[in-house]
Amino acid sequence: MTRALRTLALLLAGVLSALLHPAALAEQLKSPAEFDSIADKKERSAAIFREAGKVIQSPRCLNCHPSARVPTQGEGLTTHVPYLDAAASGMGQPGLKCVACHQAANVRTQSPSISSIPGHPHWHLAPASMAWQGKSLEEICVQIKDPKRNGGMDLAKIHHHMGSDPLVGWAWKPGEGRKPAPGTQKTFGLLIQAWIVNGAVCPTGPDVASK
Repeated sequence: MTRALRTLALLLAGVLSALLHPAALAEQLKSPAEFDSIADKKERSAAIFREAGKVIQSPRCLNCHPSARVPTQGEGLTTHVPYLDAAASGMGQPGLKCVACHQAANVRTQSPSISSIPGHPHWHLAPASMAWQGKSLEEICVQIKDPKRNGGMDLAKIHHHMGSDPLVGWAWKPGEGRKPAPGTQKTFGLLIQAWIVNGAVCPTGPDVASK
């Protein structure tokens, strides 16, 4: 086999591997160390949060942080099917609770349109005060830091929630047919930690608001 053919074979093998393992297609995250070249601490902190925003503004997070009490689904943040009002509890109304379909783990289906139903033991919608859809990354950042709107969490608890909470971790193991959140939860947690260490500064400037 010639060198050219060997190179082609390796490329085809890589493409096949990516198709068989969708996680390989996920967007990556920079590590906190890659921001060390930013001398100004405040600018560094804001830049780090913008990188973490790739996760925060991904469909895996936004679908559970909708602007109303109705969850969305898919890459396009379409209205949940069946229609469901999550109510103040975030777990649905009597007669149609989230757990009616969402079990303790992802479940594969035989439907051509939905490859799997997402699941986790603590599956529920984020509180209304934590709605992110329709907001810029700066607005989300300010909201995340506000104990009145983040469930009473201080920065240490925010770091633990984002870097260690297994429900947040579902975003990187979302089940067949869904693109995982960028990077890994470990890297995401390290970014949030570095953002806090450098002053927990929120990014400003032009930013595309979440859908």
